[in-house]
Amino acid sequence: MAAPASPSTRQARRLAPYGFLAPATILFALFFALPIGYAIYLSFRAVHVKGLGLGSHARTEVWAGFSNYTSALTDPELLGGAGRTLIYGGLLVPAMLGAALFFALLLDTPRIRLGAFSRLAIFLPYAVPGIVASLLWGFLYLPTVSPGYFLLTKAGMSGPDLLHGNGLYVALANIAVWGGTGFNMIVIYTSLRAIPAELYEAARLDGCSELQIALRIKIPMVAPSLVLTFFFSMIATLQVFSEPMTLKPMTNSLSSTWSPLMKVYRDAFIQGDIYSAAATSVVIAAATLVLSFGFLKLVNKRTAGGES
Repeated sequence: MAAPASPSTRQARRLAPYGFLAPATILFALFFALPIGYAIYLSFRAVHVKGLGLGSHARTEVWAGFSNYTSALTDPELLGGAGRTLIYGGLLVPAMLGAALFFALLLDTPRIRLGAFSRLAIFLPYAVPGIVASLLWGFLYLPTVSPGYFLLTKAGMSGPDLLHGNGLYVALANIAVWGGTGFNMIVIYTSLRAIPAELYEAARLDGCSELQIALRIKIPMVAPSLVLTFFFSMIATLQVFSEPMTLKPMTNSLSSTWSPLMKVYRDAFIQGDIYSAAATSVVIAAATLVLSFGFLKLVNKRTAGGES
């Protein structure tokens, strides 16, 4: 019979889980919670300038209340950037998730060849950093250096202008679709591989074709994965920054406030107004949280209604 544990041993066992959690908790506090708290603090502050703003005590930080939030919510540049982001997301999300679902279903067919190579080839663009991908596509969009425009010119045709007007939305969405389809495809494909093979065998015995199996079994079964990928894609769309920021030097159609995060960058690092930028960041984060929570609430409500 084992001897009872001493009080110090029991105390060590009780504290052991907290010891394992301590590194992650410290990192979370230092690099996530603390920056968010500091941004919220700055959003309620402003700079008060005395006289010409010269001298060591001419510029002092004061309490601003909700004035920064009022300015952010009534700023036409922020509202315009939000509208452009919605148009961009309306093109991006359906195209990217549709392509991801198509490739996942295609790779899950029983007669697929070179499946491992195909999965790697589709996923590989996701491993390319967003800035690098934007630069690559940006040069392909420039008529003076693009091999595509060169071939069209030799054939006597003119290519579309993808860096001005409405073509700009297509250009930006294409970069994100190229880079994000592989990740979403892997998520959906993993869910497809988890479906029991007996369902497919029973459906084939009943005379269902592969198309009917895909429409009536596979797609309904991977609906949770589609919801998850849509959720991630919606958040990424609201935070679009690297693509328009990288293409900005290549065209005059992209302003410094084309997207909400670009406005935050301009206010903080070009105009030096970190207080207004902090308030705008908090507004963007709150809007993302509300939209994400509302979407999940709607999905859960419909799921519960369908089950009942």
